[in-house]
Amino acid sequence: MKVLYVTIVVVIFDQLTKFLIKGLKIESLGINFPGMPYGSSKPLIGDIVKLTFIENPGMAFGIDVGPKMFLTIFTIVASLFIFFYIYKHRKDGILIRLSLALILAGAVGNLIDRTFYGMIYKYAPIFNGKVVDFVQVEFWDFTIFGRTYTTWPIWNIADASVSAGFLIILFFHNRIFKTDEPQPVTTDGGLVSPPVDGEYPVNPDAVALSENSIQNEQEQKIEVNDTLLENSQIEDTTENAGTGPGGPNENKN
Repeated sequence: MKVLYVTIVVVIFDQLTKFLIKGLKIESLGINFPGMPYGSSKPLIGDIVKLTFIENPGMAFGIDVGPKMFLTIFTIVASLFIFFYIYKHRKDGILIRLSLALILAGAVGNLIDRTFYGMIYKYAPIFNGKVVDFVQVEFWDFTIFGRTYTTWPIWNIADASVSAGFLIILFFHNRIFKTDEPQPVTTDGGLVSPPVDGEYPVNPDAVALSENSIQNEQEQKIEVNDTLLENSQIEDTTENAGTGPGGPNENKN
């Protein structure tokens, strides 16, 4: 469960950056940080990366999927599922646990915005807040499906964490979902092939017992065949004893 420390660190960093961008005023605690004016922009790395303060009611990168309450409840359920999955598979490989920890961090970071920001900043009831976005990356213009895009959707640390988690799964899925080849089972009679899909697991004792039974049946069949052959030879000898060459019933000319 130590991988959840990554989740905690990312959530804290995400919230701190959002408070620095949006600002925070709590008179009872003497906190009054103005933040950035809404819609304003400051260059961070030339004209390529900027700090641009906006808010959106949807998912990561400003994607809108429907009513806020539905999205909030869905995020809560998804976050709980990811948490229990990490706990249940806490002994699995580090890559799958790290990727899920990052996805969980992003989900929780934006969930805090939607759940509490409306109340903290006094513009909406609980579960109806907006997500603070502030990282804007410029790139060349392109048109797709008749719509021209001039900039990448503005995002935040939580969005970046979700993307990083999915990228880990995408690039390392062969290692994450690697399955070990079944090994042959060793018995007294030698190696027994492992079961294929749809078969029951191999029980070495049952396999050995089955082989012994087949061998005994084959030996019994051989004994029966030998007995029948001997009886047939005896009868044939008795029947032809007097008629063969040199026998008492030999025909003389």
